[in-house]
Amino acid sequence: MLLIYTQKITPRIVYTFKHICTNILGIHIKFTSKIEEFIAHEGMKLSYGKQALGNELFLQKVDLLMEQGLSEVEIKVQPWGDDSCFFPVSENSALPFDIFAASFFLLSRYEEYLPHVKDDLGRFPASESVGYQEGFLQSPVVDIWAYKFKEVLQERFPEIALEKREFHSRAIIAVEHVFNFQNKGFLRSLAGMHLDIIKLQFNKVIDRIQVLLRIKKDPINIFEDLIAFIKEHKVSLLFMFQLSDFSIYDRNINYNRNPYRSIIKYVGDYAKVGLIPGYFAYEDFKTLRKEKLRMENTVHTPLERVINVKYNLNIPEFYTFLTELEIPQDYSMGYPEASGFRAGTCSPFLFYDINTESTLASKIHPYVFNSNIVEHNDFEKITTEVGKMLEEVKKVGGSFKAVFKNQDFSEYSEHQNYYSLLKQIYEIR
Repeated sequence: MLLIYTQKITPRIVYTFKHICTNILGIHIKFTSKIEEFIAHEGMKLSYGKQALGNELFLQKVDLLMEQGLSEVEIKVQPWGDDSCFFPVSENSALPFDIFAASFFLLSRYEEYLPHVKDDLGRFPASESVGYQEGFLQSPVVDIWAYKFKEVLQERFPEIALEKREFHSRAIIAVEHVFNFQNKGFLRSLAGMHLDIIKLQFNKVIDRIQVLLRIKKDPINIFEDLIAFIKEHKVSLLFMFQLSDFSIYDRNINYNRNPYRSIIKYVGDYAKVGLIPGYFAYEDFKTLRKEKLRMENTVHTPLERVINVKYNLNIPEFYTFLTELEIPQDYSMGYPEASGFRAGTCSPFLFYDINTESTLASKIHPYVFNSNIVEHNDFEKITTEVGKMLEEVKKVGGSFKAVFKNQDFSEYSEHQNYYSLLKQIYEIR
C-alpha cells in the first residue's frame, strides 16, 4: 500500500491518483492530510504538494487539482526524453512536471469545456486539441507517463508489487444502416433508384432490382462474413446498432422490422452488441432512454454498451445520461476524423464531471482509429500510423480499439483493404 500525503484531499486528486496508481499500475493507495500519520508511516509513501516535508518521495503540484470549476489554463509543452509533457515544476520534484494535473487535464477533457471552434457538425475537432497542436495526439501519453512514474517508484521502493498488464485489441463495427436497398419501402426505393440513374450509377440500379427481387443479397448485409471472420480467427468483435426514429440525421429502416431485429439477434449469438444513439439522444434524456429500451426489448438483456460515431459528444451531459440510465460502458472517446488518443490514454477510465466535481459510474473505453479517415488519406500511410500506435499501446499493456462500419466490408467500399486493416489490428498473419 502506498500512502499519499496532500494538504487537502480533493475529488480531483482522488480521481487522478486512482487512475494512474491503481487503474494503470495496480497499486493500492491511501490518502492522508495529517502530517503526523504520514511521518509515522514506515511503509511506502510520497507527498504531493508545493514543497517536501522531509526526504520522502516528493512530487510537486500545480494548482489544477486543488481548484473547482474551470479557469484559464496555460499549457507549455516541453520534451521529456522522447515524449512530451506539460505543467512543469521545479527540480526538487521527482518528476519534471505535475503528472497528475496533466493527466487530469486530458482525462476530464478539460479543454472541451473551454471556448473552442466547433466543426460543421458542432463537434470538438481534433485540430483544437493540445495533443494535435503539440504533436502527441498519437501517443497514449497518460499511460507512458504512468510507466515512467513506475520506474521512479521501483527505484525508490524496490519492494513495491506492480501488476503486469496485458495488451489486447478489439474492433467495433458501427451499424448505422443494416441494408442498402432491402426493406426501405416502395417510395424510398423509387427515390433511391431515380437518384442512381441521375448519377449514372447503373450498376447500383441493377443491384437494387436484384436485391428487391431476392436474387442477390444486400451489399452491406455482410454480417455472416464478419461472423465467419470471428470463427476463423477466434477474435471478438463488438457490434453497435442504431435504433433511432427516422429523421433527417438518422435514416435507417424502422427499428421494429423483423429483418432488422433478426440480424441483431443473429449477431448477438456470436458477439457482444450495443447501441448507437441517434442524433437527438445526445441532448435528450427521454430519447436515449427510449432507444435503450428498444435495444433491450430486441436482445432481451440489459444494455451495457453505447458508442457515438459521428455526432457531438455533448460533454458532460451525455455521460450524466449514461450514469442515470445505468449504462456501464461507453466507446465514444475518440475522434471520427483523426486517429489518436482523444483523452491521452489507452486504458479504460471513469469520466470526471467538472460541473459537479464528481466521478461518474460509466466506464469509458477510448478508441484510437475510425475508418472514416481512410476516405481522405493514403492507405499505406494509415497502415503505418496504425502500426506505430499499436506498438505504443503494446509497450504500456493497454487496449487498442478501432471503429469500422459494416459498409467498409461491402463490395461498394472504395477501398477493398479493410480486412487487411482488421487483421493488422488483431495481428493476424
